[in-house]
Amino acid sequence: MQHLIVDIVDETEILTEKQLSLVDHLIQFVATKETVDAGAEVSVSFVTNDAIQTLNNEYRGKDTPTDVLSFAMEEVHEEEIEVVLDEEMPLILGDIIISVDKIKEQAEAYAHSFERELGFLLVHGFLHLLGYDHIDAEQERSMFARQTTLLDEYGLIR
Repeated sequence: MQHLIVDIVDETEILTEKQLSLVDHLIQFVATKETVDAGAEVSVSFVTNDAIQTLNNEYRGKDTPTDVLSFAMEEVHEEEIEVVLDEEMPLILGDIIISVDKIKEQAEAYAHSFERELGFLLVHGFLHLLGYDHIDAEQERSMFARQTTLLDEYGLIR
């Protein structure tokens, strides 16, 4: 059963159908575990290091490629834009952007599979959309522990 509406775009055209299916299944699994409302929407894009570096520089002022970026719709400040909610409109959680180049690099560096690193970055980005963060040590411990638990329960063990 589909819990979320997931829009997946592989701009690199590198991911296999099996890997794209993993993205959908894993995000559905996490959405269920985190009790996300059914019918909510999330977008997941896979890009190159160059593309994510451009976004990282534009939105975070960091001119370097990163592994994952999350843009939560709920972070919009009410004074910036008038938000009109309609009961028939789906809840849009936001966008997750992942560098395929970084998946490859980090999977090799951490000596685990491409799929494990893909899952790690996907869950990390999704948890950010759900309000998790790692600004301080306590938040970081909590978020990373939740990530590990979810990945282990799903079966993507290091």
